[in-house]
Amino acid sequence: MNLTERVQNLEYAIRDVVVQAKQLEKKGKEVIYLNIGDPLLFDFDTPENIKEALIQAVREGFNAYSPSEGLPELRDAICEKEKKVGSIDVLPENVIISNGVSEAIQMVLGALVDNGNEILVPGPAYPPYISYTEFFGGKAVQYKTSEENGWQPDLDDVRAKVNDSTRAIVIINPNNPCGALYDRKTVKAMSDLAGEHDIPLISDEIYDQIAYDEPVSTANVAKDVPVIGLNGFSKIYLMTGWRLGYMYLTGYNEEMLGELREHLTKEARIRLSANTPVQKAAVEALRGPQGHIAQMVEKLRKRRDYSHKRLNQINGISCAQPKGAFYFFPRVDGIGSKWVNDMAFVRDLLEHTGIVFVHGSGFGSTYGSGAGSRS
Repeated sequence: MNLTERVQNLEYAIRDVVVQAKQLEKKGKEVIYLNIGDPLLFDFDTPENIKEALIQAVREGFNAYSPSEGLPELRDAICEKEKKVGSIDVLPENVIISNGVSEAIQMVLGALVDNGNEILVPGPAYPPYISYTEFFGGKAVQYKTSEENGWQPDLDDVRAKVNDSTRAIVIINPNNPCGALYDRKTVKAMSDLAGEHDIPLISDEIYDQIAYDEPVSTANVAKDVPVIGLNGFSKIYLMTGWRLGYMYLTGYNEEMLGELREHLTKEARIRLSANTPVQKAAVEALRGPQGHIAQMVEKLRKRRDYSHKRLNQINGISCAQPKGAFYFFPRVDGIGSKWVNDMAFVRDLLEHTGIVFVHGSGFGSTYGSGAGSRS
């Protein structure tokens, strides 16, 4: 069978590491999975009002296909949420519902990337930005972020890597996998750079309300620069397995936004629609009680503080304090000496402790390699 090279080379380190773990489980070893950012695998749960809204939607007959762009009621609710949380004005017609943020990433890069095009992504970066860019024949170029500066982008490096082949700059804020929280000055500098080169910003905001300092909305800062915002319900509303996300478009260049919206809508039509009853539940998530968010963040803050302290007490391990999300990206000094590479470290750790981490190079070999593992 002649299989395509683009699929053969696909990688997703966060789940790829599970293969070895499952083999160990078959041999009777207890395995603890700390590789996937799913709070529902631990002591968090979907709020009851959202569960009830899903059940009610099914019982009331909301089980047919929905519009490809998403239910109008949900798109309206998303605009309300973005106004309240990010202080930005989004029009409902510029919102498209997706089956999780992962599908939104695929759709956006499918609309922007042709052979030879480049997408600037943070280094380290959430792997789908790299994999999907390469899937569509493009090149993911990682810009440097500084561990010593809390994983903030190196703005000189970002500027040096923008060229005529660049189609977008990705900002993940709060950041996965490093937990960085970009400040307003940094986001403004990156939006100004995008404006100079007439390219859009792709702003991944899935952790927007899981922040231990004040987060910054890219679209609020960028103003006239086109922003493709990506967000969803998995993290904030604890709906990981429900697979619902969305993208929105902002900026004053209506011609550019209109053309992009048309292409994204075409992609949305190809896959028919997102899950209809889950969309109804998502309306309740956005418009219903929000008290669980503060409780979740406070619980995560305590765990962040404890884990950060303990990691830095271990000889040979150092780690910057995350300012958002729920990840650590520690540096392991023994990589390159005691262990050949970060994958060898992760495998050794799994063999001896049964704990599954992700090798740093799985988030990009340029800046993730040698930085240890994610947990």
